[in-house]
Amino acid sequence: MKLTYVGLALSLLLLGGYLIPESPVIPVKGASSKDWNSQTFWYEPWGPSGVHKGIDIFAAKNTAMIAPTPMLIFYRGDFFKGGNVVVGLGPKWQIHYFAHLAQIESATGLIAYQGETLGTVGDTGNAQGKPPHLHYSILSLLPKPWLIDTSTQGYKKAFYQNPISYLEAR
Repeated sequence: MKLTYVGLALSLLLLGGYLIPESPVIPVKGASSKDWNSQTFWYEPWGPSGVHKGIDIFAAKNTAMIAPTPMLIFYRGDFFKGGNVVVGLGPKWQIHYFAHLAQIESATGLIAYQGETLGTVGDTGNAQGKPPHLHYSILSLLPKPWLIDTSTQGYKKAFYQNPISYLEAR
């Protein structure tokens, strides 16, 4: 009987993640679709990672980077090539990854509200010496196999979502 309740609770939790309404905003204050190259998602060759699994949103250094949707923040700090990063879990069980930040907002709590400042655009990590930008990636915890294609590493598209499509759906 307990197993049935656990299964029901997990099912409701999973479903609940999909029922949270969202209308995402561009995660750089004042940015528009003119601030990124629409061809950069899954662009190759892209260094040791092979393909670019996100988009770069260009802005002046120290421009506010904001939460595109409500999310649970589970990492803030330095992360390899990303430099200063923020990682959060948003609706529909999607992980939002923000990299190359000049600063990370220390006042941000565990819950970030849509539009809340999480940091500032920068050039940390492997973006040093390049124009300041926000690298923005979205990973789905639940695979979407219908997105797989024959491109290089195309099987990873089941997990890496196109941020441009995500933002245009708003």
